[in-house]
Amino acid sequence: MKVQINYNNKTLSPNILVADDFSSRLIGLMFKKELKGADGLLIDPCNSIHTFFMRYSLDIVFIGKGNKIVKIIRDLKPWRMTWIYFYSHKVLELPAGKLPLDLKEGDILEVKDV
Repeated sequence: MKVQINYNNKTLSPNILVADDFSSRLIGLMFKKELKGADGLLIDPCNSIHTFFMRYSLDIVFIGKGNKIVKIIRDLKPWRMTWIYFYSHKVLELPAGKLPLDLKEGDILEVKDV
């Protein structure tokens, strides 16, 4: 399944894969040289991630109730872990540098099925 994510009447990404079952959430983006066929990955449910076995850095957005941004982590390098964000219900992973600089904590995201 793919979704489009918008914020402040702008499109953040038109082509996001959704990881919402056990196997897709377990594997995520590990072992992939690059993200092919999509702009990013939305993991649902999720409140913490790691970048073990990753080959590139990520921009991370933790999303809470009502699709409100709880935390943003930019340029998370491979072989790192994040804290657990208890108010987060989803996590958006994008390749580092793809997250707009005007996106901030507290913004509301709109998630549409594509």
